[in-house]
Amino acid sequence: MKTLMTAMFCALFALSTAHAADPKGEAKKGAPAAEKKAEKAAEKTAEKPKKESSEAQKKQQERMAACNARAEGKSGDERKKFMSSCLKGEDEKKGPTEAQRKQQDRMKECNAKAEGKSGDERKKFMSSCLKG
Repeated sequence: MKTLMTAMFCALFALSTAHAADPKGEAKKGAPAAEKKAEKAAEKTAEKPKKESSEAQKKQQERMAACNARAEGKSGDERKKFMSSCLKGEDEKKGPTEAQRKQQDRMKECNAKAEGKSGDERKKFMSSCLKG
């Protein structure tokens, strides 16, 4: 069985090397096709006239440049988060809305009043305090 497998392997190897060899005249026949491929590749890489950017694209590019300049010094997740919000047009200097500010104030007051309470008693107090 081993000799049969070895013989098959040797035959395949011999056929593959014989196939790779260049019989007389085949190289000349393939040359025009290779030249055509090279010409097509050169055409693709040749400079094409650039299309003018639309107003929306220009605006996005300007926003990207501005956000990138403001993101200097940030890295990793902090930079990703900043760039995402900046490109969406969210201004991080705005801060919380009026409703959010009121809710935060209410949380601070209730938290101060709940001092000394713990567990379920604190949960019930905070719930009722925040609702009212």
